[in-house]
Amino acid sequence: MKITETVEAKVRLVCVSSPEELFEAWLDPEKVRSWFPIAIRSMGAAGDVRRVEIDPRVGGKFFFSDLRGDVEARHWGTYLELERPHKIVFTWIVDESEEADPSRVTLTLTPDGTGTLAQIVHQMDAAWAEYIQQTETGWARLLTASDAASHDAAKTGNNSFTP
Repeated sequence: MKITETVEAKVRLVCVSSPEELFEAWLDPEKVRSWFPIAIRSMGAAGDVRRVEIDPRVGGKFFFSDLRGDVEARHWGTYLELERPHKIVFTWIVDESEEADPSRVTLTLTPDGTGTLAQIVHQMDAAWAEYIQQTETGWARLLTASDAASHDAAKTGNNSFTP
């Protein structure tokens, strides 16, 4: 099935981390492992992350999964654009049926004083319109956790993050 009509989930967040720190936080597997469980727990799930695989290059793939009850929630895609440190564009897939025509996510990182204005735009099939608010909440939590982990790592010089 080809996406013919799309809707967009949009999130904007002023972050304390620099664009460079956030860019790395989204592409370095170890850094994702430090903040992804925090974001998942903030959504009410256990935060039991099973896999984080990232090939951070245009055309490279990623795969994240976490256990939610007895079900493994899987998220995967392909990096379409990487403009260090200002933009990451990738496909977003949660079910094999979406692979032929996946949704598209753009993360834009703009310097804002000593921090960053982070914006996510998730273009998806209009069939998902009723999930826009839930999608925006999810992306906001991912941005918040990645910012907190990046800022903590920058202050302490390490990658560990405790909420």
